[in-house]
Amino acid sequence: MTSLAILGALGTLIGLVRAMPQLVLLLRTRHAYGVSVDTAATSSIVSFGWATYGLWTNQFYVSLATGASGVVFAIITVLALRFGRRVREFAIAPVWLVVLLLAAGLGGTTGLGMILPVSVLAANVPQLWVASREGNLADVSLGTWLLSMADGLVWGLYTLIQPDMAIMIFAGLQLATSGVIVAMKLAHMLRLSRQPA
Repeated sequence: MTSLAILGALGTLIGLVRAMPQLVLLLRTRHAYGVSVDTAATSSIVSFGWATYGLWTNQFYVSLATGASGVVFAIITVLALRFGRRVREFAIAPVWLVVLLLAAGLGGTTGLGMILPVSVLAANVPQLWVASREGNLADVSLGTWLLSMADGLVWGLYTLIQPDMAIMIFAGLQLATSGVIVAMKLAHMLRLSRQPA
């Protein structure tokens, strides 16, 4: 098995499971404190965009990982709405859907390749915003965001072997923004642990 195949398989595995901790946490707690429904919906849209890009560029691993992730993020979106988030919180998701459809329709693979790398900002920045405003990050899954960091790292390594500027930029932005969210969640957990019982 080649290094590319190993990284592709690892990236696919992470893509398949990275949103699962958030899904499980929502199902367990049945509320969505600190969870950005806009991030979940935008992540679903972006994931399906990457799945399309992977198909168009014959990168099976990219399509499989991101397509599965897109389905899970769509389920998280529905659950977050059911467990307390509101439709009015959607700001980026509808706009980014139109942006990706226009990029794909007008520019094909090149259009998607130009827009998708910055899509991780469109997906992750709403979570940063909600986390900084609400303070209660009880239902934000540390596991999902650690896996998102691993996702960025693995796909970054993948592009060292299989150069693809779109995936490389995505990987760097995914690692950076997910790292900030992890730091915010850890700070929240530390604050809770220092509170008197």
